[in-house]
Amino acid sequence: MNFAESFRISLKALSANRARALLTMLGVIIGVMSVILLVSIGTGVSDDITGQLEGIGTNVIYILPGSEEDIASGMFMGGRQFTIDDVNAVADRLGRIADVTPMVETMMRFSAGNNEMLGGVSGMSAAAMDVFDVNLEKGRSFSASEVMASSRVVIIGAEVERQLFANHDALGQEMMVGEHRLTVIGVMEEQGGGAMTGGGLDTAIIPPFTTAQRIIGTQDINMIAVKAHDFDDMDETQALIRQALLPRFGNDFTAMTQDEVMGMMSAMIAVLTFMLGGIASISLLVGGIGIMNIMLVSVSERTREIGIRKAIGARTYDIMSQFVIESILLSVLGGLIGIGLGALGSWAIAASGAVPSTVSAWSVILAFSFSVGVGVFFGVYPAYKASKLDPIDALRYE
Repeated sequence: MNFAESFRISLKALSANRARALLTMLGVIIGVMSVILLVSIGTGVSDDITGQLEGIGTNVIYILPGSEEDIASGMFMGGRQFTIDDVNAVADRLGRIADVTPMVETMMRFSAGNNEMLGGVSGMSAAAMDVFDVNLEKGRSFSASEVMASSRVVIIGAEVERQLFANHDALGQEMMVGEHRLTVIGVMEEQGGGAMTGGGLDTAIIPPFTTAQRIIGTQDINMIAVKAHDFDDMDETQALIRQALLPRFGNDFTAMTQDEVMGMMSAMIAVLTFMLGGIASISLLVGGIGIMNIMLVSVSERTREIGIRKAIGARTYDIMSQFVIESILLSVLGGLIGIGLGALGSWAIAASGAVPSTVSAWSVILAFSFSVGVGVFFGVYPAYKASKLDPIDALRYE
């Protein structure tokens, strides 16, 4: 019996039990759909963060308290923090070759009237607009004198204006940041970015860092950002930063370029995406077990049929190939439906703007290949069992 005949018989057997076949495929469908959805979200978030960082420019250096090992392990936030003296030491050492801003960051609730939202507070100096290439849609930035005076002024993101002021002009309006009242003096141009990445600067506010310290109740500075005026000065800039901070911090700080930050973020998101995909693939294994279970039931139900086919000359290979093909058909059809639902779900998530989501070719290939592999792996044993049935015993089976 050739492959075409085996395929026809397998398709006929599945068609005879459509409801059971669909329920059997359900595990594979859910598994493939979950893998594609989770990997798509991971890919979308990675692309979104990379795009935001690239938009800032490649000649930005971030200085964080803690060694590279501390930062990699996530333990750097608990150690010694920078102070304004450290920022001044870096600025004095760099002179005119770079712009420097301290960064005081946290998450807080904002409100205006009856509207409120959760967003990021990024307290910076008057140099922030130059360091991060932030353009204002309207209004102005705060001045150095306003920073020194801890003035209650703030620049807000486009999404903050939409949510708190219902698309009305926010300039000159007051908003609450925690229990502190600030006056809006500027609104940033829309940057883009999904909720998973915090919406970037769209859902953030930038007050003077001294004002942010007062709001948070600290004198600490979480990070120092430096932008070299010329990309060719990056090595010199990093060397001068080390000269400024080594006497004050020893080696307990890390200066990372934009590319290094992007590399670290990409590596972290890749690991997270792999873990999410691995968790989702467990449902594929469950679906494979379901396929094996149904195929074993099918062998039991069709024992007499197998005996008749063997009695009239069907080879062991013919019987085995029929059941393997049935198993593969279940996994392939389930995989194709899962791919379609996963892609549709990814599109719906991206369209909602809640989370960036991008379907990648490799995730589709991986999920589909794994589903086919599951069909082959879990179909071989039932097929082998069917092929080894004794024709005389099979014909006597009731």
